[in-house]
Amino acid sequence: MQSALYAPLLQRFPRLPDFLKLARFDRPIGTWLLLWPTLWAVYIAGDGRPALGIIVIFSLGVVLMRAAGCVINDIADRNLDGHVSRTKARPLASGRITVREAAVFFIVLLALAASLLLLLNRATFYWALGAVAIATLYPFMKRYTHLPQVVLGAAFSWGIPMAFVAQGKVPGPECWLIFAGNLCWTVAYDTWYAMTDRDDDLKVGIKSTAILFGDMDLLMIGSLQTLFLFALWLLGGRLDLAWPFAVSLLGAALLFAWQFRHAGNREPARCFEAFLHNHWVGAVVFAGIFLGYLFKSAPAVG
Repeated sequence: MQSALYAPLLQRFPRLPDFLKLARFDRPIGTWLLLWPTLWAVYIAGDGRPALGIIVIFSLGVVLMRAAGCVINDIADRNLDGHVSRTKARPLASGRITVREAAVFFIVLLALAASLLLLLNRATFYWALGAVAIATLYPFMKRYTHLPQVVLGAAFSWGIPMAFVAQGKVPGPECWLIFAGNLCWTVAYDTWYAMTDRDDDLKVGIKSTAILFGDMDLLMIGSLQTLFLFALWLLGGRLDLAWPFAVSLLGAALLFAWQFRHAGNREPARCFEAFLHNHWVGAVVFAGIFLGYLFKSAPAVG
């Protein structure tokens, strides 16, 4: 049924599936992991009542920037992906899309994302330049440092101060607690991801925290997750969020515990499933923020 619906579109644009795969529209996990912390910040900067337009603009921006990040990542890794079992079938690595086509697609995605900035204040535009710079820099870091996950964490956290600036706020302690917590969380879950490819990465010379941490990988993931929870606990105290936020942090801790139970043997497929599982961590924390403001603003009974 679905193929029948899409058949006319595919007949007119037969290469469309390759471009969608290049931008990872078929694998939305990265979009979710970028969207959740952005929405945390949007809601907190908006005191629990952000304008619908801000929510829509930042959500669309997340989709476009994540897609652009995937394209520039594959351009940078086009000569490496073919040597990694999980990535050798990607459109650029397999030759179904040329580098020139991918570069044009990257520019188009950036232009679409930039058009959203016309709807926001000028200060947000200047912050967005930093987002583009970090997103473009990240794919090349795995050649020069074992900490590319830290650069990814900065890229995935850059929308947080932008959410404050876009709503007329100066990024203060609450903003940077979210930023620091999300940075730790990103390094943790992307280390699970890197553990999936660790053997192939060692062969082709790709660097990662999974390789840097070695036998201490599980300890470091757990430590980073603890720092994430601690940062958000401090955030909840500063904002005086109601009990749902505390419950959400407990839920996040239980989800982290499941990841260790599931992937503690370091089996690559299970490590990848632990990485995917972080989508629920982001969702649970967002639910805690949303309900926390709801209960916080509810009139007292009696």
